[in-house]
Amino acid sequence: MTTLRVCFVGDSITNGTGDTAFLSWPGRLCAAEVESGHDLTDYNLGIRADTSVDVARRWRAECEARLPGDLSCAIVFAFGINDATEEDGVIRVPLAESVANARSILSKAKALHPTLWIGPTPVDDTRQPLRMETGQVRDKRNHRTADYNLAFRALADDLAVPYLDMMSALINDPGWPAMLSDGLHPMAEGYERMAAIIGSWPAWRNLLD
Repeated sequence: MTTLRVCFVGDSITNGTGDTAFLSWPGRLCAAEVESGHDLTDYNLGIRADTSVDVARRWRAECEARLPGDLSCAIVFAFGINDATEEDGVIRVPLAESVANARSILSKAKALHPTLWIGPTPVDDTRQPLRMETGQVRDKRNHRTADYNLAFRALADDLAVPYLDMMSALINDPGWPAMLSDGLHPMAEGYERMAAIIGSWPAWRNLLD
C-alpha cells in the first residue's frame, strides 16, 4: 500500500467547476486509488481563472504548508488554458511568457517533490466566447490552446517532467463536447473521463504502484 500526500495545483478545471458533486478529477482519481488500497491525502488547490502568473505566485507556499518534507509527497500541476484565453481582445498570458512561467514553476517544484503536469483540455469551439459573471468576455479556442500544449510538451521533455497531453487524448473524442457544462468546464461525466485517463497514465501509476 502506498501512502502519499498530493497537491493538485491548477485552475477551474482542477477545482471542479461544473461538477455538481464537487469532486472534480482529483477527487475522483484519489477516491479510486483509496478504493484499490492506497492511502492518499489530496489537496485540491484549483482556483478559477488562474493563469501561470497566478500559479507561480502562490504554488510554493500553498504546497509547502501541506507537504511535509519527511513524508512521501507529490505535486500535480494543471494549468495553461487560461493563459491561451483572449480576454476583451488581448491574450491573457502570451505564449513565451507562459512557457517561462512554467519553466520556473516546474523546475522549482521537481526539486522539492515528484512533479507531474496535466495539459489543458479541449473546449467546445461552437460555444465560445464565454461571458463571465464579472461581465468580461473570454474566448477560448482549441487552435490557440494547441499551440500552448505543444510548447508545454516540449518544455516538459526538456525538464524531464512527465506531461499528460489531454488535448490529444480528448480532441477527437466525439462525446467530449457533450460532457462540458458550458463549453469549457466538464460535468461529472467529463471529470470521470479525465480521472480515468489520468489514473491509467504511467507517470501517475509510477507514484502509486
